[in-house]
Amino acid sequence: MNENQLNARFGTPGRIVFKRGLAGYPEVIIANKYGAAKIALLGANVLSYRPTGHSEVIFTPRKQDHNRADSFHGGIPLCWPMFGNRLTKDLPQHGFARKMVFGVRGVEYSEEMTEITLFLSSDDETLKLWPHEFDLEVKISVSMKLNLKVTTLNTGDKPFTFSCGFHPYFLLRERNDSVVRGLGGMEFFDGMKGVEGKPIEGDLKIDFSPDNIYNLPDVAKHEFVVVDSGLKRAIAIVSSGNDRAVVWNPGAENKLPDLEDDDWRRFICVEPVSDWPGGRTLKPDESYSLTAAIQATI
Repeated sequence: MNENQLNARFGTPGRIVFKRGLAGYPEVIIANKYGAAKIALLGANVLSYRPTGHSEVIFTPRKQDHNRADSFHGGIPLCWPMFGNRLTKDLPQHGFARKMVFGVRGVEYSEEMTEITLFLSSDDETLKLWPHEFDLEVKISVSMKLNLKVTTLNTGDKPFTFSCGFHPYFLLRERNDSVVRGLGGMEFFDGMKGVEGKPIEGDLKIDFSPDNIYNLPDVAKHEFVVVDSGLKRAIAIVSSGNDRAVVWNPGAENKLPDLEDDDWRRFICVEPVSDWPGGRTLKPDESYSLTAAIQATI
């Protein structure tokens, strides 16, 4: 469906509005008294989240080339059916879902919440990439928080193994003046050095270029906070269904095609990730959900 058809079926003026994005792919803005989020249907990527009374929370490159059907370093990309590149070498880095156009399954809104449900189901195109039948559903809502939920359902007759994650880019005034709380004492793998890292106590000061994959305790939910002294803002992240959290920033030495030379100073990624590197197996008709809630506070 194009943006006009989507507005006719799912749109609500002032709450849920579809528009044409770059390269012709639709985007949707969901809004209410608590704030607004913009989502690209290509990849179900949240490109913007602006809570009422706050500045933008999500980093996107100034180049804004987020609809080229390829990797994009910004927003909140969805990594599926693989996070990273260790599960299999037959798929692109972080899987293929972020390169696919999602359909709209439904919308819902009330005085306190505005929500859109997107989906991607197996078809001839996906089966050529990954020979498994699935239904992937992504719920995104704005309430007092930005809420994300991705549910994987095995719709085939054979088990499959996958991993997934949210890859949020949080906007900062200056990376080197920021810290991440909630990771003290946790064991992690240092992806930059390829070795096990030494746990730290207290806050993680982001004055270097991390690629740390933390092993999380087996608890119902995990809580992290990005503290940005430059913007005088804290961003709280609460996740469930994940057994890993990744903290990543490419630094000045990594030349990524989306980024200007100094863009690395303007974000940090704190990523809820499931089942890295080996994957989770779903039997037919089984499902699994990963959730994250993001809230900005002064």
